[in-house]
Amino acid sequence: MSFHGGDRYGKTGMLDFSENVNPLGLPDSVKEALCASVSEFAYYPDPFCRDLKTALAKAEQIPKEWICFGNGAADLIYRAAFALKPKNALLPAPTFSEYEEALRKIGCQCSFHFLQEAEQFRLTDRILNEIQPDLDWLVLCSPNNPTGWTVGQERLIRIAQKCLDCGVTLLLDECFLPFVDEPDNETLKNTLGIFPNVLLLSAFTKIYGMAGLRLGWLLCSCKETLAHLEQSAPPWNVSTPAQVAGIAALQDQEYLTRSLQLVKTERQRLSAALRESGATLYGSQADYLFFKWERCPNLDLRLQDQGILIRSCRNYRGLGDAFYRIGIKTPEKNLRLLEALQKIVKDL
Repeated sequence: MSFHGGDRYGKTGMLDFSENVNPLGLPDSVKEALCASVSEFAYYPDPFCRDLKTALAKAEQIPKEWICFGNGAADLIYRAAFALKPKNALLPAPTFSEYEEALRKIGCQCSFHFLQEAEQFRLTDRILNEIQPDLDWLVLCSPNNPTGWTVGQERLIRIAQKCLDCGVTLLLDECFLPFVDEPDNETLKNTLGIFPNVLLLSAFTKIYGMAGLRLGWLLCSCKETLAHLEQSAPPWNVSTPAQVAGIAALQDQEYLTRSLQLVKTERQRLSAALRESGATLYGSQADYLFFKWERCPNLDLRLQDQGILIRSCRNYRGLGDAFYRIGIKTPEKNLRLLEALQKIVKDL
């Protein structure tokens, strides 16, 4: 299981930039919907998520039959691994650790495609050479965590086709894709009909600030694969509060527009300030910034002394002590981070 700074240190009142959830938090529309539905919480939830499935299919313009819901994206990662039982998997490095955690729990052998700093940690067509018939799964994350780079739609199509030709399942995590400037030009969603080997993962967690409610979804056009996933789930896997919240969130376009504008503006402001302080930034197309800081060691500990948590990336495969990730927050919180960083630079 992965941990964030707030998980490690508890709710101590520290300003936590280690997590990367929408800085606006839970939408008011979701809070109102939850309050209005309290009486329903005494009953078992809809095991088929019928209303939520209808709402998501309409919002994403996809067939309802392609949708599988779960108790967060992590739940679906583990369910897919346990249901489909791949024996050999290829993952990029660095990337989100839960993929490897889930695969190793079922005895899957994991190999790694190391992203190169000389290539800005971007995924390139080099990975196509490593997709071979002896592989069961390829796992990708776009935008990648922690680097923030998207794979690019054209490259994704080439990868999905090579996987299809080799009999390989592609698990593609798009949980951070809503934060990208033009997500429709980055997704594989509209090609799922021709790629039944693709499992497309997303969630309400990041974009709607719903980390505690746990609601994720997986899209796949293969009926047999979806049947295995549904059979692997415990009964009532998605709670009534989560279903109510998901339906309300999908209807709140104003919140989404406001969130994306805030993240874009603050991403630009923080990026400029970090570069000015001497940091080297990579990728960072989502709601977090990935950077290298070599001016002094243990930047995370120095900021912790000022009541601020950031994510050290030293435990990611392929990264060293000088790499960090910060989530984008509100202007006021971002200012506190920049002031703390300026103090560190001044004291060098």
